[in-house]
Amino acid sequence: MSGIGPVEPGEGTRAWDTVEPTPPLLPGTPRERLTSLYARHRRAVLASATAVALVAGGGYLFATRPHEPPPPEAPYPSQAVDIAYLGEEGPPAKAPSRSFSFGVKVTVRSGPTITIVRISQPYATLSLTSVPHPPFRTRPGFGHKIVVTMHVTECANVPSNAGLPFLDVTLRNTRAMEDHSFILGERYAHDLSQALRVACGNGPPSSPKQ
Repeated sequence: MSGIGPVEPGEGTRAWDTVEPTPPLLPGTPRERLTSLYARHRRAVLASATAVALVAGGGYLFATRPHEPPPPEAPYPSQAVDIAYLGEEGPPAKAPSRSFSFGVKVTVRSGPTITIVRISQPYATLSLTSVPHPPFRTRPGFGHKIVVTMHVTECANVPSNAGLPFLDVTLRNTRAMEDHSFILGERYAHDLSQALRVACGNGPPSSPKQ
């Protein structure tokens, strides 16, 4: 070997720094189709993957966020209402004979507004009306006066001594509707017994208390 120049590899040898070109993809091969498909839809694929990641992250944050405790449930209406006896009232001008009236006060202590659906009493020989006439609503914290008028329909079976008389009241609020009996105390029992005796001619009339 003589002269100056690059050393050429001999027969059966190869140059280490010679990089062989990558064979081109044959058209129509599965790899070429996948590469072409990804190139065309790369943006859509990336956008879909981002959306999935955001949805997953948002769901995780929603599931793990601190939850406020639910508001307390409204009480049953009978547990939130007081009915107090106020005294005798003059009967309405157009009331039939053997009628008498009492005043009561309904107070809602707490919870939502309560509707007075019905007012009645347990004696079959008495009918009852009231002003205001049910149904009517009463708000918490406000005393609502009701004038109850009773009319004796049959004196033969009227109790001579009402021991523990009560009013039956149907109440409704956002939680339930209930029928509840309210005992109004000894003063109401005394006045009712006296009014029944007077209405049926068995006792002296008493002047109503305003």
